[in-house]
Amino acid sequence: MTRYNPHSQNAEEFISHDQIVSVLNYAVEHRADKALIEEILQKADEGRGITHREAAVLMECDDKSTIERIFAIAKSIKERIYGKRIVLFAPLYLSNHCINGCTYCPYHATNRTIPRRKLTQEQIAAEVIALQDMGHKRLALEAGEHPIHSSIDYILESIDTIYSIRHRNGAIRRVNVNIAATTVENYRRLHDAGIGTYILFEETYNHEVYNKLHPSGPKSDWRYHTEAMDRAMEGGIDDVGIGALFGLTDYRYDLIGILMHAEHLEARFGVGPHTISVPRIRPADDIDITKFPNAVTDDIFRRIVAILRIAVPYTGMIISTRESEQSRKEVLEIGVSQISGGSKTSVGGYANSLTSDGSEQFDISDNRTLDQVVGWLISLGYIPSFCTACYREGRTGDRFMGLAKSGAIGNCCAPNALMTLKEYLCDYASSTTLSMAESVIETELHKIPSQKVREITEHAIKQIALGKRDFRF
Repeated sequence: MTRYNPHSQNAEEFISHDQIVSVLNYAVEHRADKALIEEILQKADEGRGITHREAAVLMECDDKSTIERIFAIAKSIKERIYGKRIVLFAPLYLSNHCINGCTYCPYHATNRTIPRRKLTQEQIAAEVIALQDMGHKRLALEAGEHPIHSSIDYILESIDTIYSIRHRNGAIRRVNVNIAATTVENYRRLHDAGIGTYILFEETYNHEVYNKLHPSGPKSDWRYHTEAMDRAMEGGIDDVGIGALFGLTDYRYDLIGILMHAEHLEARFGVGPHTISVPRIRPADDIDITKFPNAVTDDIFRRIVAILRIAVPYTGMIISTRESEQSRKEVLEIGVSQISGGSKTSVGGYANSLTSDGSEQFDISDNRTLDQVVGWLISLGYIPSFCTACYREGRTGDRFMGLAKSGAIGNCCAPNALMTLKEYLCDYASSTTLSMAESVIETELHKIPSQKVREITEHAIKQIALGKRDFRF
């Protein structure tokens, strides 16, 4: 039996299979233990977070009234910490060349049907201009793993290109990076390049299943992949994003794995993950999802999101356009704080948006434009935010978490959301979205508790209307 130790640097110890099996059995044994469940729910309602063991019990519980209470607590926590703000971003695919054999991804090395693409720096600039014309300020950079086509030097050059593009009033202010596990030295270079969050999905935390799904390539090394966030932190990147691809194995196992990973980062570095992503497996070129029998239903998916929000209250939660409009609506109110909009999962998909070359990583469920998503969020009572201020002001890692846990971060987030929304309205919004949003800004301004902050925000919004840009707290 492998000893569970969240402080360990060894992946087999901080993601202990024996511990997960033990927790799963414990959850089954206690799923009807009303006293224990009440204790967990009371702790959750205080916003202190819950452990992976406690989360497993709530996930296993099948009492309808308890499930509804879980949703209510998750919604309350979401509103207390994030208010009505929803941050928007877009993925940018640089290359789909890959040397791995991942059986759930169309980029796998033996796929002979997908067209392989790699953007030049000129093509990256064209993509960035297209994204800026939509109104995006935050990107998630994506690339397959390849020593030549996706080398660290290429990634760094691409980041420099992205940050350098100024098109009318457009600018990409934060580049998050989702690339393969690498060395401490390469993470240090990414940090020095000014990236935002380093993102890497575990795919599945089940070591045995992971090995079967990754038969070849560097990614087949489970331990090296699982310990990537430790190396990233050691390289100076204190905002990291974790996640699992739900549907590859039992969702309960991966839910526990995510939370154990979060607890490990908190134990070793004093700060947990900045974000958690919850993608579900989707159809794609050369991928038959019927071969993955662990698909997660919408109802279960909603419970996963709610329990994650309860367990890690101060961690941002992300869903992409993998999810449908209806699915996204259901999870926004109980946990999700960041969504993509107007996304393309093909290489070069933004500059050539009217055509598809078949290089997509997965099929998109929500095909709406960014403006349609912005308008939809406003109609649901949310405040679309293009804010990147925390990263640019050095509020990352433990500095961000300290402000978040004290509640002080709201003094920055609400004004920043309104100011960046005003920028969007002035530069990119349709007349329909504009007409809906102006009254929202006026209403939300009056809700800012600090008179000084409110007055500064009001002044900035007036300046934005006159053509000035990039105000932030």
